[in-house]
Amino acid sequence: MSSDNIIIRQLDLQPYDVVSQAMHGFTNRRGSDTPDEIWLVQHPQVFTQGQAGKAEHILQPGSIPVIQSDRGGQVTFHGPGQQVMYVLLDLKRRKLGVRQLVTLLEDTVVATLARFDISARARADAPGVYVGDAKICSLGLRIRKGCSFHGLALNIAMDLSPFLRINPCGYAGLRMTQVSDYVPGVQTADVAPVLIESFLALLKDPAAEILPWRREDYPTEPEVHAPPASNML
Repeated sequence: MSSDNIIIRQLDLQPYDVVSQAMHGFTNRRGSDTPDEIWLVQHPQVFTQGQAGKAEHILQPGSIPVIQSDRGGQVTFHGPGQQVMYVLLDLKRRKLGVRQLVTLLEDTVVATLARFDISARARADAPGVYVGDAKICSLGLRIRKGCSFHGLALNIAMDLSPFLRINPCGYAGLRMTQVSDYVPGVQTADVAPVLIESFLALLKDPAAEILPWRREDYPTEPEVHAPPASNML
């Protein structure tokens, strides 16, 4: 397989810490000829606190676990019905800077939502994608050895109430929305293929192959929580 190809893996529902450790293992072991991968996953309910996160933004977590993450950004919520897309890309190979990657991910979501007749936009002052003033997609990245990991989380058909237990992305009172608010009955399975199609189109349609994800294929490594750096968003 050419290193210019992209491998798409569908993980279904997986614990956040398992997938995070697998991402770290993959990124630490990859070489210059390792194909890029895109992981589509949903997580059981969990709050994740980014490198820039402040404890005061976690208001009432209750029984939902809080996990420290080395991605950029502040606190967010993951749960079933939210499509998470992790982008494990060699940025030099793709000729992408970090800001370009953020724009690419935002444009991917805007294009995806347009296919469902939802008008969305990115904001210069706050990474992510919004419908009106409500946030529908959050972003958080980490760059190591010139390669990206972590990615985006698009709300599709989920329980949004846990977002009320935090200040999402560090913004008190930020309203969250999801695709099902505009397209009743939509499911993640309806949106995920469009998300991938939009992403690949913006990457100028590299050859892509869909392969299974097996946990045993990815030696796990814990996250290393370094201080925030300029390549984290």
